Amino acid sequence: MGRLGRLQDAGAVGMTALGGMAIPAVRLWAALLTVLLYGLMCGAIALRERRRAARERREAAALATAPPGAAPPLLLAYASQTGQAEAIARETARLLHAAGEAVELCALEAVEDARLAAARRALFVVSTYGEGDAPDNAGCFQDRLLEGAGVPPPLGHLQYGLLALGDRQYAHFCGFGRQLDGWLRARGAVPLFERIEMDNGDAAAVAAWQRRLAELAGVNEPLAAGWRAPEFAPWTLVARQHLNPGSLGAPVFHLEFAPPAPDAAVWESGDLAQVRVPADADRPRDYSIASVAGDGRVHLTVRQSARDDGTPGVASGWLCAGLPVGGTVEMRLRAHGNFRLGENADRPLILVGNGTGIAGLRSHLRARAAAGQAAPHWLVFGERQRSRDYLYRAEIEAWRADGTLRRLDLAFSRDGGEHAYVQDLLALAAADLRTWVEQGAAIYVCGSRQGMAQGVHAALRAALGDACLDLLAQTGRYRRDVY
Repeated sequence: MGRLGRLQDAGAVGMTALGGMAIPAVRLWAALLTVLLYGLMCGAIALRERRRAARERREAAALATAPPGAAPPLLLAYASQTGQAEAIARETARLLHAAGEAVELCALEAVEDARLAAARRALFVVSTYGEGDAPDNAGCFQDRLLEGAGVPPPLGHLQYGLLALGDRQYAHFCGFGRQLDGWLRARGAVPLFERIEMDNGDAAAVAAWQRRLAELAGVNEPLAAGWRAPEFAPWTLVARQHLNPGSLGAPVFHLEFAPPAPDAAVWESGDLAQVRVPADADRPRDYSIASVAGDGRVHLTVRQSARDDGTPGVASGWLCAGLPVGGTVEMRLRAHGNFRLGENADRPLILVGNGTGIAGLRSHLRARAAAGQAAPHWLVFGERQRSRDYLYRAEIEAWRADGTLRRLDLAFSRDGGEHAYVQDLLALAAADLRTWVEQGAAIYVCGSRQGMAQGVHAALRAALGDACLDLLAQTGRYRRDVY
């Protein structure tokens, strides 16, 4: 017999065997119906994402249409890691178009020498990632133009405005925005106004941007932007599980939060939960969501960090120990367009991560498994010790057993012998990486930016080549959620 046993005889009429346990048939059919509905929901999400992408392409074409006698389209480029800068850029484009401006909207990675040479006016909405780095969808622009070899193009014909998004808790606040501003000025481009810097969605910076857009469009009143971040709401902690007791590293916890209302539990795999803790409410923290909307709960995978003096981290300490089960936390969900499946919904996936980075990868695997996705999946995951730090082991090995995972590679760096990390496994599997990519695979990386993500990026470049990896990034087949 297979995993589902046949109906038993008269001694257990109406019962069936599942994993060695007798379960009433009605419960089995209810479970099968739940799985079916779950799969339909995930399929609907994938279809919605494809329709969204097609809608955005149509919208971009409409925005670039100039009314008779209008000036050439204004170039509006965004660099966005978690989606905030992109959302502001899209809303900016709609406002300007409604005021009579034609707008050429694109990611910064699509801006090349020829595009800059043709533009006469440009707006840039750019985030800074980590300590002064460019977002992933601006990395090619940074390598090619800002830091590339050769003589940079003169831009004396270009007038521009720049909105830089950042977080003042980092030493290099708005570092990439400032680098881009300096590069434009050095090339001779003329600022339409002084750079506007926005700290965590600061309302004063939003208002200043609206005023400048009104001036640009030649209207008297500030353009009222409809963009706004979702509101925080109270989510209830309903479960907390210590995932790595006895680990050589800091403790890791699986947390589950129930929504304040059923309609609040809407997100896609790859999205983020932003948490506001009482002791530091003005500095919300982003966490990768480890579940899918069909679960009905937001799952987070949080490592309890410690500060230099040994005291618990403000946010992680409260989430992992201070917040009682049954207590509430202020949370909002944030779309993370750069890490969603999007147009990769039907592609093979190579999922790479370490530590709590398993969260974002788990959400994609749960989504694909629920949808019955036939495309193969390859998971590369690393931690310290197999016996202590194999996070979500039972679930991962079940996916391996049922075929959801075509391939599973694990690196445990403290299990004796030479220290092995996920980037080392990728280097050893270079030929297979090339084969998967040739067969259409997309690559998703989630976890620590320092060390892991840098090492993985280098391993991918060595295996695939610079041109191939850059093309994967530009076409959305290489995506990262790293921190």
